Amino acid sequence: MRHRMTSLLAALAISLTALMLSVTPAMSLEAQPRYPSKESGSFLDSLFFLDMSQLSDLTKWLPAPPDTIGDAFAYDLMRYFWGKTQRHDTERASIAIGDADFSIEGVSDAFSVPFGLRISEQETPEIYTLLKRALETIDLICVMPKDNYMRKRPFMMMQEPTLTPEDEPLLSLSGSYPSAHTIRGWGAALLLAEICPAAADTLFARGIMYGESRVIVGVHWQSDVDAGLSAATAAFAVLHTSEAFMRQMTKAREEYNRLTGRTEDTH
Repeated sequence: MRHRMTSLLAALAISLTALMLSVTPAMSLEAQPRYPSKESGSFLDSLFFLDMSQLSDLTKWLPAPPDTIGDAFAYDLMRYFWGKTQRHDTERASIAIGDADFSIEGVSDAFSVPFGLRISEQETPEIYTLLKRALETIDLICVMPKDNYMRKRPFMMMQEPTLTPEDEPLLSLSGSYPSAHTIRGWGAALLLAEICPAAADTLFARGIMYGESRVIVGVHWQSDVDAGLSAATAAFAVLHTSEAFMRQMTKAREEYNRLTGRTEDTH
């Protein structure tokens, strides 16, 4: 039965190929932000823990996005339709729309409850600084694969509206693979779990949910999200080679322990 369903979905993927090829996104150079390199000055160094050249090159080991024919893309389609069913749940749809906020403040709001402490620049300056600099650094890992593959997003291929129509014009200018939102969300979960291991399970669950929100909204395929999880994990590992990152992590742990009354070792 499962094999028969997979075959039917694969056939559906084939029938959609012509529609997908008819939509060609444009890439605007003005839409591309400036990223740090080894030549970065002190200003950029204050925003990032590492430059892009120090992070892993995903195009060398992360599989290319699924072709529009085959079981992998059939699964993407199945998850796309699953995402549409989740929109009928008004609470889940509202969370998905909220998760579209890419700002550090948006991420802080999303993860404060599972973290067990309100995260803000005013209330938790050291934790906030860690998140801001670390997530801006982690984000850099998706630049090359996004530009390299320029995968069309679901709402473009399917020619259907998303839950965040105001984001569609800008999103149509960038590739779908991997999901930068997922990278940021999973990165936040990993960072906060290092500060408070006791909350790790809840944080990881929220990180997975954050990625699924992109499928529900209709701006990413499931394979984009899965790739984002791998990408964030790789960037997070390399972050630990930065002495500046390790110093800030220590400050963040000390702040957390002071505010919560915990006495765990901060080393």
